[in-house]
Amino acid sequence: MRSVILMLAALLNLTAAHAEDVIINGEAAPEIDWAVLMPEDYALSLETMYNNPELEQLDDYSDKAQRLYDELMQSLASAPVVETMNGQMVSVPGFVVPLEGEGDKVDRFFLVPYFGACIHVPPPPSNQIIDVHYEPGTRIESLYDAVIVSGRLTTEVFSHEMGTAGYRLEAFRIAPYEIPE
Repeated sequence: MRSVILMLAALLNLTAAHAEDVIINGEAAPEIDWAVLMPEDYALSLETMYNNPELEQLDDYSDKAQRLYDELMQSLASAPVVETMNGQMVSVPGFVVPLEGEGDKVDRFFLVPYFGACIHVPPPPSNQIIDVHYEPGTRIESLYDAVIVSGRLTTEVFSHEMGTAGYRLEAFRIAPYEIPE
C-alpha cells in the first residue's frame, strides 16, 4: 500500500512538473489559474442582482425582466481584464466550446473554466472566456474532457453568440488535462 501511495505521489509531482516545463519557442508557458485573469478588485455582484424579492414577481417576458437580463449580459460581456497578462506565454486548463472548424477539426474555440459554460445561460464573465486560435486544428474527442492549452495570451475582445471573450490565445500546444482532486 505504501508503495502505491509513493508511486501516486511521484506521478502527481511529475504531472505538476510537466505543466511547468512547457516551453514554446524557447519561452516558458507556465500553467495559470483562471483567477489571475480577473483584476483583484473585480467582483461580479450576481448576489445583488438575484437576491431581490421583486424578481420572483416578474413575468419572464416583461419589459423589466428583459431590461434586467440585458443589464446582466452587458455586465458579463464587459468584465475587466488584467492588462499585465497581455503578451504573456501561458498554459491554461479548461473546457472547449467549439466555434469554428472544418469536418471533425476545430481551429477556433472558447476555452472556459468549467464544463457547460457558454452552453448554459448566462455565460461566464468575459475575463473568464478565452478565444483560442489553433491554426492546424484539433480533434476534440469529448467536450466533457478538460484540456490544457499553451500559447501567447493577449487582451483582445471577441463577441460571439455563445459569449464574449476578453482574452485571445494563439495556441501552440493542446493536450489532455487531468483535473486535480
